[in-house]
Amino acid sequence: MSLAKTQALLALMARLRDPDTGCAWDVKQDFRSLIPYTIEEAYEVADAIERDDFDDLRGELGDLLLQVVFHSRIAEERGLFDFEQVAGAIGDKLVRRHPHVFADAKFDSDEQRQQAWETAKAEERQQKRPADGDESVLAGVAQSLPALVQCEKIQNRAASHGFDWPAVEPVFDKVREELQEVHEAWQSGDQAHIHEEVGDLLLVAVNLARHLKVNPEIALREATRKFTRRFNFIEREVKASGRQLLDCELAELDALWNEAKRRLQSQ
Repeated sequence: MSLAKTQALLALMARLRDPDTGCAWDVKQDFRSLIPYTIEEAYEVADAIERDDFDDLRGELGDLLLQVVFHSRIAEERGLFDFEQVAGAIGDKLVRRHPHVFADAKFDSDEQRQQAWETAKAEERQQKRPADGDESVLAGVAQSLPALVQCEKIQNRAASHGFDWPAVEPVFDKVREELQEVHEAWQSGDQAHIHEEVGDLLLVAVNLARHLKVNPEIALREATRKFTRRFNFIEREVKASGRQLLDCELAELDALWNEAKRRLQSQ
């Protein structure tokens, strides 16, 4: 985006927020009211990328940029900061976190680069933390993140400070252990205990994904889409037979599921 187009966008938002001549809906928004829209736009960007729809991606990135401009305008009206400061801050952060590009630091591996990145982030958190604030290395992970994302970030923080398995095999053992504890909880009939143990199983599954260098949020989203495609196949086959799903025995549905796996294995 050229400087002229950036300034035009900022001017448009200022006009929309004008209390006398602007849009009534835009004028009444604040940081909190925009939260669901900001989150929604970020997910729509991800959706366009996953669908390889780059025409849509261009539009969705614009919608996400609008949220940045909107929040920045509200902040400017309150005397907090403006869009230029937002852009300047992220520019400074990129320089600070890439000493191998903008300074003379040298890293021999991706692991060294990642460790330097995490160290820089930790220093930034320390500088932002109030003198009487939470000094935990886990402090500052947003509570509003999706549970899988939050769990992965928490575990990465702990791992960067030495609290981690040294290899992947013990994590497989821990998964098996937690699965057994879920089964024992189920046998007990104690729903609160079942709830707790299922949570423990999900947490260690995220840890396993991290050790296998798999993003658990993306992996689960892809698995859910795969499930949806296969289930849609079953629905079509059953509908073509003039029946509904509830008219079918589970064994038949399971056979259709296996057929869906065979036919859709490349999708």
